Amino acid sequence: MQQTSLAYIFKQQQLLVDENFQIPRVGRIVSDLSLDHMSNVIARDLRPDEEIPEGLQLVPIRHLITRWSTTEFEQASRAIQLLEWRRNHKFCSHCGTATEIHATEYAMICPACGYHQYPRVQPCVITIITKGDEILLAQSTRYTTNMYGLIAGFVEVGETLEQAVARETLEEVGVQLKNIQYLSSQPWPFPSNLMLAFRAEYAGGEIVPQAEEIRHAAFFKYDQLPEIPFVGSIAHKMIMQIVDELKHSAAK
Repeated sequence: MQQTSLAYIFKQQQLLVDENFQIPRVGRIVSDLSLDHMSNVIARDLRPDEEIPEGLQLVPIRHLITRWSTTEFEQASRAIQLLEWRRNHKFCSHCGTATEIHATEYAMICPACGYHQYPRVQPCVITIITKGDEILLAQSTRYTTNMYGLIAGFVEVGETLEQAVARETLEEVGVQLKNIQYLSSQPWPFPSNLMLAFRAEYAGGEIVPQAEEIRHAAFFKYDQLPEIPFVGSIAHKMIMQIVDELKHSAAK
């Protein structure tokens, strides 16, 4: 009998799941990427000519965040990021030779010059900023809804995470910060980011939205917030944590 494995099967940012939003068991093929040798979980891309099996459906991975546990989403995040890495490193970046998959490590090896290419994540900072009992929220020009989110951006070469928080905030909304503190993190596979969450307090400056990035930004009272990011996202978790704190402070 052929051995089967739990499989994360992707078509770009969509994942193959059943009607209960669970991943299927499939027979293994040579090109499968093993996620965990102990628990027999694999990842693969859906071939362009491959039909979707009966009883399964392709669902955008973003839609699964609200349905899955944190552990389930983190496993799916790992799967899609490893597939993206392998897909983008088929050739050596030093000499251009076709790479080979390492037998036991997540590494693409060049048989000509020996260069190893390992998976990498892109660190991003995301910050919740308070001023008294208000929270700074911004509406991105990329949003097609009325949702407001937090200030976020990529860490640049040579800067600390705290410097990235201060720089992104100044660039996007024109205000200065104080008391910058780390909160938590979340892998974010769009395509291969690690979101690093911070909190900070308003220190000065007038809100001036960066035209190409921010449509509107303002401080909102904690109990009068506009539409915020969905449950499961780190932004939602951060906002609700601060709202809870401000509620307790107001009740004292």
